[in-house]
Amino acid sequence: MALFGELQDELDERAAKGLLRSRRTVSGPQSTRLVVDGKPYLSFCSNDYLGFANHPQLIKALQQGADEFGVGAGAAHLVNGHFSSHEQLERELAEFVGKPAALLYSTGYMANLGVVQALTGRGDTVFADKLNHASLNDAMLLSRAEVKRYRHNDMAQLASLLEKTTSGRKLICTDAVFSMDGDYAPLPELLALCEAHDAWLLVDDAHGFGVTGELGRGSLFRNPLPAPLLQRGEQEGGERKGDLDSPRIIYMATLGKAAGVFGAFVAAESVVINYLINQSRSYIYTTATPPALSVALLASLKLIREGDARRARLQSLIVQLKQGLVGLPWALMESDTAIQPLLVGENQAALDLSLALRERGLWVAAIRPPTVPEGTARLRITLSAAHTSAEVAQLVEALHELAQEL
Repeated sequence: MALFGELQDELDERAAKGLLRSRRTVSGPQSTRLVVDGKPYLSFCSNDYLGFANHPQLIKALQQGADEFGVGAGAAHLVNGHFSSHEQLERELAEFVGKPAALLYSTGYMANLGVVQALTGRGDTVFADKLNHASLNDAMLLSRAEVKRYRHNDMAQLASLLEKTTSGRKLICTDAVFSMDGDYAPLPELLALCEAHDAWLLVDDAHGFGVTGELGRGSLFRNPLPAPLLQRGEQEGGERKGDLDSPRIIYMATLGKAAGVFGAFVAAESVVINYLINQSRSYIYTTATPPALSVALLASLKLIREGDARRARLQSLIVQLKQGLVGLPWALMESDTAIQPLLVGENQAALDLSLALRERGLWVAAIRPPTVPEGTARLRITLSAAHTSAEVAQLVEALHELAQEL
């Protein structure tokens, strides 16, 4: 049929450009050591930053949760799918990130869709960093609000765009840690612009929660407040400890990366959470996540609080990798996070380098357009506290060998 032929032609064209995607099948649990399509590999692809995805305490908690609640929620939260473990997890997550209330979502993608679509619409404006995650991009397009994108972390351009917007609600959306570059958003400066222009700030901390900030509380606990905001908080008697603390911030984090399980949550002022319960379509019209997962996540949250040693280990591995890859023909992009992108350039060259590593038993994903801009194909190296120094050294050695061969 002609329709199917058109689809195949598009797939063939993607393949010719080095852009065709395909899946690989993993056997066994998530770990730094994986069996992929029947072959063993040392993996540097996972977002399991603290090594919790196969943690025995979380496995035990999930089993206990299944014993108590079964394996499915059966309905949406607003019907009869909101269980006591959901409620407890929302309370503890809100307290952990310093917000009055929180709301669970099935995924970070659904959380971003739900927040942006609920809070903005025709007549409103969404301001977005050009390197934001696809979920934020899709959310702002579906919201029907006017969209204004600013150059990556360019506060001067964002300020100019805000000054020209005089009506409607204003929502600034940003990743906290950018998923493909591994750098941080300037959250204090973004918050200052929100204060100056009466805007909300939606922070997607998918890659920061559990890893950054005091006790792994996320990117809001990484930066000090701008002086005017800190002084105002002190004058109002607010209990601020140098962290980003503002009712304007709507905080989203995922629970399948550093937390090791599944899901996402949004934390904000109580009125915002109540509004989302009533207006967020991706929350209202979907079955709740299995309550057993919330039991596992409560155990994960405890491990995150106690995880300073793991976070310190992860930082030492980041330093080891960065020092070890000096002098390669491919440069590491500027990042102090567990996401260490090795910029290759051309699509096929990135695929070839990924394949050459795979032949040496190392699994590192090649990232190509449209996920990243044209000409910036890269290897996205991700580190975990579960890696050993010897494993990182193995990757470093292989890349230096390939630099000579290729």
